[in-house]
Amino acid sequence: LLCFRRYLLMALPSYLFWNMFGLTAAMESKPNILLFLADDLGIGDIGCYGNNSIRTSNIDRLAKEGVKLTQHIAAAPLCTPSRAAFLTGRYPIRSGMASSNRYRALQWNAGSGGLPANETTFARLLQQQGYTTGLIGKWHQGVNCESFNDHCHHPLNHGFDYFYGMPFTLLNNCQENKPPELDVALQAKLWLYSQIITLAVITLAAGKLIGLISIRWKIIACFALAGSLFFIAWYSSYGFVQYWNCILMRNHDVTEQPMRLERTASLMLKEAVSFIKRNRHGPFLLFVSFLHVHTPLFTTAKFLGKSHHGLYGDNVEEMDWMVGKILDLLDKEDLKNYTFTYFASDHGGHLEAQDGSAQLGGWNGIYKGGKGMGGWEGGIRVPGIIRWPGVLPAGTVIDEPTSLMDIYPTVVHLAGGTLPQDRVIDGRNLMPLLRGRAQKSEHEFLFHYCGSYLHAVRWHQKDSGAIWKAHYVTPVFHPPGAGACYGKGICPCFGEGVTHHEPPLLFDLSRDPSEAKPLSADTEPLFDTVIRRIGRAIEEHRRTLTPVPEQLSLYNVVWKPWLQPCCGTFPFCWCDKEGES
Repeated sequence: LLCFRRYLLMALPSYLFWNMFGLTAAMESKPNILLFLADDLGIGDIGCYGNNSIRTSNIDRLAKEGVKLTQHIAAAPLCTPSRAAFLTGRYPIRSGMASSNRYRALQWNAGSGGLPANETTFARLLQQQGYTTGLIGKWHQGVNCESFNDHCHHPLNHGFDYFYGMPFTLLNNCQENKPPELDVALQAKLWLYSQIITLAVITLAAGKLIGLISIRWKIIACFALAGSLFFIAWYSSYGFVQYWNCILMRNHDVTEQPMRLERTASLMLKEAVSFIKRNRHGPFLLFVSFLHVHTPLFTTAKFLGKSHHGLYGDNVEEMDWMVGKILDLLDKEDLKNYTFTYFASDHGGHLEAQDGSAQLGGWNGIYKGGKGMGGWEGGIRVPGIIRWPGVLPAGTVIDEPTSLMDIYPTVVHLAGGTLPQDRVIDGRNLMPLLRGRAQKSEHEFLFHYCGSYLHAVRWHQKDSGAIWKAHYVTPVFHPPGAGACYGKGICPCFGEGVTHHEPPLLFDLSRDPSEAKPLSADTEPLFDTVIRRIGRAIEEHRRTLTPVPEQLSLYNVVWKPWLQPCCGTFPFCWCDKEGES
């Protein structure tokens, strides 16, 4: 007994010291940063957010071991602007990544628009703090500006030391025998005009030959030339989308053109694992930007037919498996406690993505609307999960408003960096909230844009706990009451496809998160007060905006042959370096 007491007296202080030292070291040293971002995933598609038909055990594990955010908000309801905001911590309208036309995301690898070189990403700031930075997966922030190899918008020009993935995004066009997805309306118009002009040329030529029409051959030739130009415009762009857009790159080099979807998931996982192993002595930043779960939902045979939610569920479960493999690697390399891990989606699920009666888009739970809708919760409320064992309390749920833009100041703070002082940063450091040292979010107002058009504003009235949301513009659903714009691909931001509200629609999300019952001056005594306060906030917000070049202008989004990334001699762009290796 005496020996045992002596053992305790000697061992206990040592045990306490090493546990305290371990926790202190985890907090004071620069942690590794691992960011998972899904594409088009709905908040209702994950088990820890209420789904019981899709198995997401690995993502659920993150929530169990970390912090779940229930009011995590994307800065835009589409991928290009949302990801720009995520990377810069700023509303996309500040960087020119918000569109005033119907092209709200980049359309081509060979467009000249993209994330401007003068924007400072969190990758750049962490790189300056000694981090090795990598991006695996989707970029969709542009490639070139003036020539096919200037790489002005490329990830390596925005603070990433290593890039492997798609400079663009997955589309139906990337898979054989799928209906085209890229700018279907313009494609149809070009094809229609080609047919009309061809028919006119044939009619005029026949009439000329049989003497029914007196017309000069030069005029017929001009019509034929015009028809040829329309046909060339249609075929050279849309006939080769798979070659122009569906490519893989390693750093500046094209490795697959077109990409082979059957092996893409395994390649992405292999690259993520390899990056972590190479940099396990850290610190590293790894941004795993999934191609899942965007259409065409290409899923490897191992997962096909395994879920209870069709092809979409299969694709979600494959992504969850990839998350699990990377988390297992952190455990194996003893990096779990020294890694700040984050999981989210870039925006809500795509309700209009359908193939007949089959739903190919995500589920946004109880929230109205979806992808492309700037104001409704279903388009912007996304899963948000953060894990850092020993630092963040496990199993915590936070209901306060947070934003994808908050990751920017949070990881910069963890890396010991300083935020840029020459620009507005809209994100807020989440660490006080995550660690329980603050009970309220720092966000008082969040502004919900659809392109460059302000559709709604959220006011977090901290003293009362109310979360007011005023809608100034909402999309017109088709058919009426359907909750989406079926038949249109995506809801518009302006024009005849939207309704302007004066006074605005007002909801208290703390009582009505589904936005089912708009309030009025008759039903809510504070109606006028709330609307006036939000109005003043809009005026203050707009005074912080400065004019910048629009990266999604018609000129910037159009396909330009001289900007096309090509692994051969243009237009003979074809390679399979992954297969060769």
